Amino acid sequence: MNDFREGLLSINLQSIADNYLDLTKRLATGTRCGAVVKADAYGLGMSQVVPALYRQGCRDFFVATQTEGERLRKELGDSVRIVILTGVRAGAELECARAGLMPTLFTLEQLRNWVDICASAKVEAPCAVKIDSGMTRLGMAPEEFDELLKDSQLLHSAEIRLLLSHLACADEPQHPQNDFQLRSFKEAGEKLRALCPEVQLSLANSSGIFLGEDYHFDIARPGSALYGVNPIPGTPNPMRPAVSLSLPIVQKRYVSREQWVGYGATQQIAAGSWLAVARGGYADGIIRAQGGRGCGWAYGRQLPIIGRISMDSTTFDISALSQEERESLQSIEVLNKDLTVDEVAEYAGTIGYEVLTSLGHRYFRRYIKS
Repeated sequence: MNDFREGLLSINLQSIADNYLDLTKRLATGTRCGAVVKADAYGLGMSQVVPALYRQGCRDFFVATQTEGERLRKELGDSVRIVILTGVRAGAELECARAGLMPTLFTLEQLRNWVDICASAKVEAPCAVKIDSGMTRLGMAPEEFDELLKDSQLLHSAEIRLLLSHLACADEPQHPQNDFQLRSFKEAGEKLRALCPEVQLSLANSSGIFLGEDYHFDIARPGSALYGVNPIPGTPNPMRPAVSLSLPIVQKRYVSREQWVGYGATQQIAAGSWLAVARGGYADGIIRAQGGRGCGWAYGRQLPIIGRISMDSTTFDISALSQEERESLQSIEVLNKDLTVDEVAEYAGTIGYEVLTSLGHRYFRRYIKS
C-alpha cells in the first residue's frame, strides 16, 4: 500500500528525459550527450532514472564508484559505456575489467598497473585518462602527461578510449579560468590524438555545455542539469524541475504569547501566531542551515521556517493562511516548481547538488513517467 505518512517525494522522469533532450539539442554537431548518474542519480534513484535516459538514446553513463558501475551494468547489459570517474582501487582491476567498466586513470602508475594486470589475465582493458587542465584536483599534471606521450610502448598497449578533464568555473561564464582550461585541454587532446587518433575528448559538464561549442568536443557529460539544477546561475533556468517534496503535518498549534521556538531558543514567534510542525528534518535531507531562513509552500504562499530544524521535524509559521486553509492543511511542500532546488540551496547556503543528494529514504517515492 502506498504510504505517504512519512512524506511524499515526487520524481518526474519525463522532466529528466526532456532535460536530456534539451541538452542534446544544444550540443555541436557530432557531439554525443552522456549522463552523470553517480550518487544514485544525484539521490533520485539510478534504477529508475537510467532507463528513462536510455530510452532517449543515452549510451554513455558516468558513475563515481565501481559498485555503481557494476549495478548499472547488470541493469543495462552490454549496450552502454560506463565510465568510473574516480578510477579503480588497487586490487580491483580485474573485477572492474571483467564487468566491462572503464576506469578513469589519473597517474602513470595507475595506467601501467591497469595495462599489466589486464594483459596478464588476457582481459580487454579500455580506459579513460584524466588530465588536470587547471582545477588541481584529480588528473595527470602536465609534466606527467608529457611523460605518457613519450612512452610509445605504453600508449601502444593501453586502450585509451577517452581523455577527460573537468571545468572548475563553468557556472561563471566570464571567469578567465574557463578559457585557460579550454586551451590547456585542447592542446593536450591534439597531442594525444596525433599518437592515438581514435581517442575521444570530453570536457563539458552541465554548465560547460552553455559555454559554447568550443567546449563540447566528442562527448558532453551533464549531471545536475538533468535533474533540474540551473546550469547558468543568475539567469532564468532553462531546465525543467524534476523534484517535488511534501512533508505531512503532525501538529498545528496557536501561540497565545510571544515564545521561543526550537532548540537553542534562537528565534521568537509573536503572540497570536499559528505554527505547523511537519514530519521531516535534517535526517531526511531538510538541510539544517535553513532554520530561520528557509520556507515551505502551501496555498500559493511562502511559509517561513521558524527556529532550528530538528532531526525529524521542521516548524513553519502558517499565520498567513486563512482559518479555512489552516484547518484543511495536511502537508507543506518544501520543493516544487515555485520553491526550486536552487532556491532551497540559497536559503541553506549551499548548492543544488547537496540538496538533491541529501534527500532521505524515509519518504515515499513516487516516479512520474509522463
